[in-house]
Amino acid sequence: MKASIFYRIAAVLLLLFAVGHTLGFRQSDPTWGVDALLGSMRSIHFDVQGFSRTYWDLFTAAGFSIGVFYLFAAILAWQLGGLPAATLALMRGTAWAFALCFAAITVVSWRYLFILPIAFSIVITLCLTPAAWLSAKLSTPPLRIVGFGGFELRRYPLLLELPPSSTFAV
Repeated sequence: MKASIFYRIAAVLLLLFAVGHTLGFRQSDPTWGVDALLGSMRSIHFDVQGFSRTYWDLFTAAGFSIGVFYLFAAILAWQLGGLPAATLALMRGTAWAFALCFAAITVVSWRYLFILPIAFSIVITLCLTPAAWLSAKLSTPPLRIVGFGGFELRRYPLLLELPPSSTFAV
């Protein structure tokens, strides 16, 4: 499979995760017995750097921030899925950071959350990891440019649009 397919699958899952999280994180079931806790979170005010806030305000801000992050991650995955292989090879650090970020989210989800975010995190990580692995493979060899004093610069043909096997003395 191509990296682009893994990125596009991850993008769709991330979009679903973002929508689900944004719509559901403030929901509670009366059978959980947390009504008194939620009431306290909403009613007890305190000052933070000149602003009157509640724990519910902080919880809501954190929840919406995560939804925005998942939306950004969906857009990033979709964009990565549309890049040519040579460009993805140049972005292998970004690709691996993205995969490792979601591996960490999977660990946090496993430790503190429940089945739905755990499942989404695992599947997203299982898409981003092979995508990063496939992204790191070069589609063409790098161009070798020899400069003054024997210094060697490496650039990729996509950026310089020169034949990939050429060597030029500067």
